[in-house]
Amino acid sequence: MSRGLEGLWYPERESISRGLVLSPLSLVSWGYGAAGRLRLRLYRAGLIRSERVEGVRVISVGNLNVGGTGKTPAVIALAERLRTHARVAVVTRGYGREGTAPLELLPGTAVEARLTGDEPRLISERAGVPVLVDADRVRATKRARDVHGAQIVLLDDGLQHLRLARDLDLVVVDEAVGFGNGRVVPRGPLREPLAGLSRAGLIWLRESPKPVPLPAFEAPVVRVRYVPSAWVDPEGVAEPIEVLRGQRVIALCGIARPSSFERSLEEVGVERLRTFAFADHHAFTTAELARVQEVASELGARVVTTEKDRVRLPTAFNAIVLRIDVRVVGGEEVLERLLFG
Repeated sequence: MSRGLEGLWYPERESISRGLVLSPLSLVSWGYGAAGRLRLRLYRAGLIRSERVEGVRVISVGNLNVGGTGKTPAVIALAERLRTHARVAVVTRGYGREGTAPLELLPGTAVEARLTGDEPRLISERAGVPVLVDADRVRATKRARDVHGAQIVLLDDGLQHLRLARDLDLVVVDEAVGFGNGRVVPRGPLREPLAGLSRAGLIWLRESPKPVPLPAFEAPVVRVRYVPSAWVDPEGVAEPIEVLRGQRVIALCGIARPSSFERSLEEVGVERLRTFAFADHHAFTTAELARVQEVASELGARVVTTEKDRVRLPTAFNAIVLRIDVRVVGGEEVLERLLFG
């Protein structure tokens, strides 16, 4: 998502004139939403069947928005929690990667992010469980069970993936932006209409100090905070979050909502002089990175980036990473009950 799309999909207010100008996009959105509703009806009617993988509990982690809600940190936090009680694997498509061959990322091994996708690589590094990257997620789930002995599979970005039957649909919502203008892409940020929330068995609500109005949720809610916890230097050494407080920084990111990264930087008290924001999953070029370093040098600032971006950056690129951890602040009991069935 670009800055332009973020402003289009998450406006402070929707004026009548703005709506008229963008009415052609609304027509496309209506068609997209209608196609999604038809597909869901076919599944519900049994004309298309979801496939259940016996012997493994499948927990889908997804969202209605097109990126930017905090789904990947949710997957990592859930994997860390679950692995203390059961054998866990993550199954993911690997959006934006080169090639289509199935891949497996095992704890302690490294595969280039361009081959795996940035999110699977990050999940593998942080979660400490096998991550299976495969467009055929039924096949990957069977392999997670048969090869890795998985008792629980986290289906990354699985809300709209109806082919694989699941035991729980966890839907990630960021109360800082909610569902934007409430429209389906391309007019808004939603992959499907808000009625898709009816499939949620649990709402993973990311708290914000400035929440937007949200609809009433029928599903139970677990409230979480995404907390900046450390700075990680290019050698992988973690330092306390206070180390850079008050220092001048240049922000570099290629994520769905750059504003969320900027808010995190404000929270930790650095002086952000400029942001270089690229599209989600952007493959940084040598020229782009040279320009970032040039500006940082001119301003006497350090380059800071996100964990997801770091896995796509060259090893030699000098940037400090802001690590984010997840804390559950409400709904702990219901979370435990629903995770383990």
